[in-house]
Amino acid sequence: MNASRKKGLGRGLSALFGDSSPKEKNQNARQNNMISIADLSRNPYQPRQNFKEEKLEELANSIRKNGIIQPIAVRPSKSSSGKYEIVAGERRWLAAQRAGLHEIPVSILDLSDVESLEVAIVENIQRDDLNPIEEAKGYKRLNEEFDYDHESISKLMSKSRSHISNTLRLLTLPKDVVAMLEEGTLTSGQARPLIGIANASSIAEEIVSKNYSARKVEYLTRTKKNKGEKTIDSNVLKVQEKIERSLGLKVNIVNKKNNSGKISIEYKDLDQFELISDLLTKH
Repeated sequence: MNASRKKGLGRGLSALFGDSSPKEKNQNARQNNMISIADLSRNPYQPRQNFKEEKLEELANSIRKNGIIQPIAVRPSKSSSGKYEIVAGERRWLAAQRAGLHEIPVSILDLSDVESLEVAIVENIQRDDLNPIEEAKGYKRLNEEFDYDHESISKLMSKSRSHISNTLRLLTLPKDVVAMLEEGTLTSGQARPLIGIANASSIAEEIVSKNYSARKVEYLTRTKKNKGEKTIDSNVLKVQEKIERSLGLKVNIVNKKNNSGKISIEYKDLDQFELISDLLTKH
């Protein structure tokens, strides 16, 4: 990421959420303008693609009763004079149309394309409005279009670097599995162990139909990779979970078709290693 982009990192967020100085606020925003709904258009950098009908209708009913309490953040359109592009608040804009409003309050911001994307992603994530695929696509745009590396995205979003990387990896899943994530029938915790597995689609269908937990999915995918095992033994899984609760450590049991197999226990430091050693050498 070049120097100018590093310098601008997050400026749009401070302008929107009120963390900038008075001088910056005067330069970046003109608050509480009333603008015609017809003069607004959606943000092309908006990562959120799906709006639930029932939630939109609930918000429309609230707007009919109370109006729009928080102004919608916009920026001047690059292509049409006198028009504006929504930066944050698209759901309120859509609901306002349903409520029959002709004008709505806006906060006009002076933001670049990258800052507009930053604000759109952060605003949605803070409200928990994005599904895992929308979140991943937002990170991908920051990475590919604006040269943000995973570390920079991590700092911007206040998420761990591993979260950013793991979320981006969801985009490598088969299209039907990605669709399940978008629809909400599959969680990111359930889908993550399927990354890189050849039969991910069929396993995903099994996960949904049998409502497997994320932990059970991890066990399922591990056992599917073992050539000698074709099915999961629920009794083995129960024993594995019981051992994990007893030790407080991650345990993996691989039980083959002929009932031979192995038990592995993971440890993260010397103290955990000594704990396992003591338990195994007690007489």
